[in-house]
Amino acid sequence: MSAPGTILATPDQWSVLTGLGIALGLGLLIGIQRGWTLRHAAEGSRFAGIRTFGLLGLAGGLAGVLESASPTAATIVFAASALLVLFGYTRTQQRHGGVSGTASLAALIALACGLLATQGKAQIAAVIAVGTTLLLTLRPQLHHWVAGLSESEVSAIARFALIALVILPLLPDRYLGPYAAWNPRQLWLVVVFVSGFSFAGYIATVRLGATRGTLALAATAAMVSSTAVTTSLATRLRDDHEHAATLISGIAVASAVMLVRVIFLVALIAPIALPILALVITPAALVSLGAAVWGLLAARRAPSAPASAMALRNPLNFGSALVLTGLVMAMALLARWLMTWIGQSGMAIILAVSGIADVDAAIITIGGMPGGVFDARTAGLVVAAPVLANTLFKAAIPPMLLRSRLGWLASLPLLASVAAGLAMVPFILR
Repeated sequence: MSAPGTILATPDQWSVLTGLGIALGLGLLIGIQRGWTLRHAAEGSRFAGIRTFGLLGLAGGLAGVLESASPTAATIVFAASALLVLFGYTRTQQRHGGVSGTASLAALIALACGLLATQGKAQIAAVIAVGTTLLLTLRPQLHHWVAGLSESEVSAIARFALIALVILPLLPDRYLGPYAAWNPRQLWLVVVFVSGFSFAGYIATVRLGATRGTLALAATAAMVSSTAVTTSLATRLRDDHEHAATLISGIAVASAVMLVRVIFLVALIAPIALPILALVITPAALVSLGAAVWGLLAARRAPSAPASAMALRNPLNFGSALVLTGLVMAMALLARWLMTWIGQSGMAIILAVSGIADVDAAIITIGGMPGGVFDARTAGLVVAAPVLANTLFKAAIPPMLLRSRLGWLASLPLLASVAAGLAMVPFILR
């Protein structure tokens, strides 16, 4: 028994023991999934079980602990464990044939997670281990999903990965061009959003049906960018006249969600503007919701179209995304020009123009101003200006993309929403 006051372990020793415990636990986590999946496999046909995975995690943790004292010993432990995994996989494949490489890769990941856990990166190790376990658990669902993909969908996934995961990180994140108005990475995000929502809408429509898929996309994606949603749905409307009422309803839903989101954002960031803003935005949101309901009722009355009509010819349309990006560039340049020539005295005009591309930026600008710059009425009207300007901007997108009567019909809910908001201004100015 230790004497009173004796410290059983120093803080550094506790840190090492904690890291080793996490390494063992993460290995066991992956091992539980692999053991359960292969629980019915014949004796000796399994590559590794729960105990082996736990020991691999612990071996990786031991290599991490040894690295500071003896890098050579750490390398030997880690390399020997990795070679043991590869040797075991090779022997199992030779004896039983057809063994999946998933188990060996999972084992190497468990080994690497153990190493990270004892090098001060336990959170990263936990994320990797949990993600690996989840991915392994979703095997049946993923196989079923992949089996249901068409050639065009696989091509769309590859192209979207190119623009989102390859091109986007390579673009500079700084302002360039005339008046330093353009940030290449932020502009390319517009392409990523519009293309991503276009593909998500395609998948949702095919999997859930025209009405549910469209409304689910509109309501959720509008929390990120209602402008991108409007562009995506207008593009689909150009290719799919059978579901025009549903798509127009989706545009109205996206507008309503954006308006409601603006009210919550202003309440958090610029509460002084909330009372007057609510008087302008609430009627606009109600009109958008009414238009959405009208679209749903019209869609129910329309004869049902065959399932093939729900599928678009192009799941990932870049043309509309590039058009919207060009418009955003023009609006950003105009806002910077106004800032140069008008200055702070024309703040309402500047925010209205800049808000066409980014409503949130305009709200944050107002919220960041010192108290006393605007009274409550002026602040509310100044914030309402970019919101209504953004809605007008979205109303111009369907006619520009469709160039037909249907495009103007799609913009009608947005125009009516703006009219409802503007109708409240005379009462506020009394």
